[in-house]
Amino acid sequence: MRKVIGIGETVLDIIFKNGQPIGAYPGGSTFNAIISLARSGVQTTFISETGNDRVGQNIIDFLHENGVNADNVTRFPDSKSPISLAFLNDQNDAEYIFYKDHPRDQLDFVYPDIQPDDIVLFGSFYAVNPVIRPQVVGLLDYARSHGAIIYYDVNYRPSHRNEVMKITPNLLENLEYADIVRGSMEDFETLYRMTDPNKVYNAEISFYCKKFIYTQGAGPVVLRADSSFQKTYPVEKTEVVSTIGAGDNFNAGFIFGLLKYGITRQNIEQGLSPEQWDKVIAQAQRFSVECCKSLFNYVGEEFGETMKQEFNNK
Repeated sequence: MRKVIGIGETVLDIIFKNGQPIGAYPGGSTFNAIISLARSGVQTTFISETGNDRVGQNIIDFLHENGVNADNVTRFPDSKSPISLAFLNDQNDAEYIFYKDHPRDQLDFVYPDIQPDDIVLFGSFYAVNPVIRPQVVGLLDYARSHGAIIYYDVNYRPSHRNEVMKITPNLLENLEYADIVRGSMEDFETLYRMTDPNKVYNAEISFYCKKFIYTQGAGPVVLRADSSFQKTYPVEKTEVVSTIGAGDNFNAGFIFGLLKYGITRQNIEQGLSPEQWDKVIAQAQRFSVECCKSLFNYVGEEFGETMKQEFNNK
């Protein structure tokens, strides 16, 4: 059975509406996608770190409860777990403030079992952070040498705008490792002050990675696959409760689609057909829409059960 291995941060997301907290849920970009995939019946492993506190224990318990292998989540004895405050506006889009106390980040893990056509998911500032760069690159090298598909979600927040120059070499290296790159309009505005998907692809992405997905919230999804193939997908209108986790669940749905439709690394290298792209993007949008219907950062367990049945009956 193919597996998904995610590496990324863990945080406790405390959500505010009209100045008052309305919920607190374990989160983190890759974490959210891994939980949704696990709920959908996918075999998952998560690599991360957390503090040696109640929040850290809750996060590890939550991974176990959802069937995620958490053997490679390091607990730092002298650190507090990171916290994120998410403030929802009138459209239920979130603005974030992050609090992190890991003064001596030294991510320490044993490489998990990775087989050909397993999928490795990574992204956000975690993927370019100089402090843990050797460990991230080590995992990417290991994944590549074992024939895994590497999916990179840029997910670069405006709070790190002043560090763009410092992290650019790591960002470019990540693009080079990736078989598929996804980024949002906000990411590329922050990194390059560009919002035109074709300009972003031609100027910044295509030299390193040919398969590119550009999302823009409620705006259409733009796909560029090699120089010749381009397609735009409208986004379904839905009643939005919260956009926290929308992009993360787009990633989860896309990866679920790769598994559901038996798409291998070789298929991606040779080029997917328009029909294959349509199918996996449809799954990505389905997961994303589902996540936006609740305050949670992941798809619900009932939706996950439906996905399990669909996967088994494919």
